[in-house]
Amino acid sequence: MTASGNGHGGQGGSEGQGGSQGEGEVRSFTLVRPGKTSDPAKSDLTPRQIVANLDKYIVGQERAKRCVAIALRNRYRRQCLPESLQEDIVPKNILMIGPTGVGKTLIARRLAKLVRAPFVKVEATKFTEVGYVGRDVDSMVRDLVETAIRMIRVEKTATVSEEADRAALARLVDLLAPLPTRPQAQRNPFQALFGPAPSEPETDLAQDETSRTVEADRLSEARLRRAELRKRLQAGELDNEMVEIEVSDRVPPMVEVFSGSGNEEMGINLQDMLGGLMPKKTKKRKLTVREARRVLAAEEAGKLIDKEDITAEACRRAEQSGIIFIDELDKIAGRERAGAGPDVSREGVQRDLLPIVEGSTVMTKYGPVKTDHMLFIAAGAFHSAKPSDLIPELQGRFPIRVELDPLTREDFRRILTEPQDAVTKQYKALLSADGVGIEFAEDAIGAIAALAQEVNEQTEDIGARRLHTIMERLLEDLSFEAPETRQERVVIDAEYVKSKLSDITRDRDLSRFVL
Repeated sequence: MTASGNGHGGQGGSEGQGGSQGEGEVRSFTLVRPGKTSDPAKSDLTPRQIVANLDKYIVGQERAKRCVAIALRNRYRRQCLPESLQEDIVPKNILMIGPTGVGKTLIARRLAKLVRAPFVKVEATKFTEVGYVGRDVDSMVRDLVETAIRMIRVEKTATVSEEADRAALARLVDLLAPLPTRPQAQRNPFQALFGPAPSEPETDLAQDETSRTVEADRLSEARLRRAELRKRLQAGELDNEMVEIEVSDRVPPMVEVFSGSGNEEMGINLQDMLGGLMPKKTKKRKLTVREARRVLAAEEAGKLIDKEDITAEACRRAEQSGIIFIDELDKIAGRERAGAGPDVSREGVQRDLLPIVEGSTVMTKYGPVKTDHMLFIAAGAFHSAKPSDLIPELQGRFPIRVELDPLTREDFRRILTEPQDAVTKQYKALLSADGVGIEFAEDAIGAIAALAQEVNEQTEDIGARRLHTIMERLLEDLSFEAPETRQERVVIDAEYVKSKLSDITRDRDLSRFVL
């Protein structure tokens, strides 16, 4: 399913020699500044601004932040160039080396969220070479396109949300207070052939006048009821009332087929294949008015959005702005040795990854997608293996290598207090829902940081994830008793930390299982 790549990032080739340009000739070009847009590839954040935004959530690792910030800025610089030159400039992929829990995944995830770029994280160990049971490497590109589809759909839905909400409100009004319909007179089927039977003109005129008056009164009353109902719906007075609505069934019949490698499932929508031959299914749901309005608004928004535009924009954004994070790359590092064994499969996975990383075309159910300008960020601890254990071709596709520093006691202290989503702030917010306010004293922060470093040194080093296990153990009793406690304010100091965790930390064997 993967077409041949363009071979960028090799030993130079036509790129280094300028292609058909004569030796020594310099091509002139004019910079084109992209305007303000929602396209993440055209985000004009400077590297310093990108690092400042990452600092809000990630402590330390300055060199890694600088590398990803430069890679992101280069995407903007590329968009300023003529299209003829844009195709020649490819992103420089990054290899992050460092132990678990130091922020490798978080940096890539926050970077993608910062610029609203499609992002997908995959584990290298989930893939196997062609012919083995496991996931096909092409699936990471398909997952990226699916992520882009969801992102574009959310963005498009936001642009039509007001119109969709008005349409949903109108459907609710029609359902709860329908307009009266004019009764149809029973007609003799022979009237179509022989004409209507003669009747008394005076009688017919009198009956028509009476019926029109009655209908006008009924219609006027119905419109008054609908206007009053619309006001109450807009004010939210009926949000908790139950209503039965009819919506389209969003689970179309699917067929599972297999890709060329035989191990990647793809869904095909029969309704899309057969067009309008298959009638659309509907189902009735009993919901509250608030929920019904949300469901109807989502359905109306789907009618207002062009699916073809979503697909085209998603494929383009995945190609130009997509970020694929390949974790645990060190687990597939290893050269082929004599005899059968797992190392053969490891090298096979590397060779299957190679065309995806260097630039190829992957077939998806939305059409072909090129990976030439996607940014690949790989990561691994590389404890037992080294980056040089990767096959040379794959090593060359990750020219930027950055080592992340292990976390120190001071890093743990900063992680507990500085980030916007610090774990201490999360627990404060959670317990405030039960009316309990907790405060962490400075000595408690220091004690937790020292404990995290000590346990990481004595057992397996899992980085900042150790803080979550310690905090959960520290606040276990308080979280359990919070709904019934009468304490409105709880101060957690070093003595509190010692009383809750000293027994576990003294018993090294027990700390291996608990912390």
